[in-house]
Amino acid sequence: MAWNLDSGRPIYAQIIERVQLDIITGHYQPGDKLPSVRDLAAEASVNPNTMQKALSELERSGLIYSQRTSGRFITEDQELIRKMKSQLAAMQVRDFIRKMKQLGVTAQEMTQLISDIMREEET
Repeated sequence: MAWNLDSGRPIYAQIIERVQLDIITGHYQPGDKLPSVRDLAAEASVNPNTMQKALSELERSGLIYSQRTSGRFITEDQELIRKMKSQLAAMQVRDFIRKMKQLGVTAQEMTQLISDIMREEET
């Protein structure tokens, strides 16, 4: 299944975000081998060079690593994965707050809205 990529943003950045999400949500487990660049590129319907650029950036971040003849693997550093999850969650919260402020929603109203929705989701 092709990935849902937005043409309004750099594709390689969206690939990075997608792989990060796949790692922190457990789609890829620590130590798992990633599919090849060509396989991932075909799955995402992107040029292999674009996929290579994204994976190289993920290597620089430490989330994945290469073994010369074996391919790329997910880090086994649970703390790094936990930090990435916290960073991505914080980005989502900041985006939410920014959008709510644009709507004129106060901090107190946001808190109440979140509480109400969480209660609804629990039932």
